[in-house]
Amino acid sequence: MIGRSIPLSVLTICLTASICRAGEPGGGRHCRPVGGTVTTNFVSDTTTLGTVTGDLRGAVSATLLGQAPGANDTIVFTVQHHWVTDDGDTILLKVATATAKPVAPGLLAIVSYPARISGGTGKFAGAYGMVESIGELDANRGATVFRYHGTVCFADSPK
Repeated sequence: MIGRSIPLSVLTICLTASICRAGEPGGGRHCRPVGGTVTTNFVSDTTTLGTVTGDLRGAVSATLLGQAPGANDTIVFTVQHHWVTDDGDTILLKVATATAKPVAPGLLAIVSYPARISGGTGKFAGAYGMVESIGELDANRGATVFRYHGTVCFADSPK
């Protein structure tokens, strides 16, 4: 393990055109692009806690479940997220993998970090999608920062 552990945050990009069909009649779903930033601090060796700005603003925590060597001198982290929006809705995320490249002692560039949305509560009940993040882990300071972008597909509201 390099310095401290690395948890992270992210969300949603539709994987194929057949998954999210925004505005399609009878599709039962509507999709929208999302983006913003995630900033966290380590609260233990394996868990971060922080804030989210942008379309999915609120709070997030991430727990490092493991790490393994990746291709081309990268490190692949396995991460579980917990996300609560400012409105009090939760966003459920499947276990994610973050690929990191060491750039200096205790400093990692996060070069790939897709996270799949798999539902939630409130307006995220039945939602799905994917968000991709890039960012940085500073193990020397115990902090992370990410830029996320993607697409969230929502179930149509009951009529």
